[in-house]
Amino acid sequence: MIKKVLKFVGYGFLGLIALGIVVSIFSDGEVEQQAVKDVEATEETEPTTEPETTEPTENENKEKPTESKEEPTEVEQNDKANEVEEEPSMTVSQQNAVGSAETYIQTMAFSKSGLIEQLKFDGYPEEDAKFAVENIEVNWKKQAVKSAKTYLDTMSFSRQGLIDQLKFDGYSKEHANHAADQVGF
Repeated sequence: MIKKVLKFVGYGFLGLIALGIVVSIFSDGEVEQQAVKDVEATEETEPTTEPETTEPTENENKEKPTESKEEPTEVEQNDKANEVEEEPSMTVSQQNAVGSAETYIQTMAFSKSGLIEQLKFDGYPEEDAKFAVENIEVNWKKQAVKSAKTYLDTMSFSRQGLIDQLKFDGYSKEHANHAADQVGF
């Protein structure tokens, strides 16, 4: 029963955080859009000036000798081909998922699987959620300790009850035991 209550409370809290993130993203976009409109309005009202053209002098009329251009070497051609073939390392969805994952980790404690589930709940595809979690720097043991401290701040647990709760949240047995040790059990 406690697990269900904690899960319900936890998801409600996560939902509030997600809502806050969404609101901040959209409010930033409105400010940015207004700034773009202001710049465009300023550009429309500023007079444009055409550069003055002058007649070329006698020295400028003389033809300049043409420079001989060498053909690129094979190595240079291969370098150019490699530059064209490079693709972005992350899709937009992956970049956003990584940003969301970093924000969540800075805000509250998550297990690896819990963070993946939260990102999926936020609408990211499972592949992008997993990608994000694998591509951020996180000490999962420290996350387990933070979760344990949060639980103990709100309710009482036995050592085994705390370990069971942390395992239920997705922490490994090793991380849950480490957390219990670190909080004094």
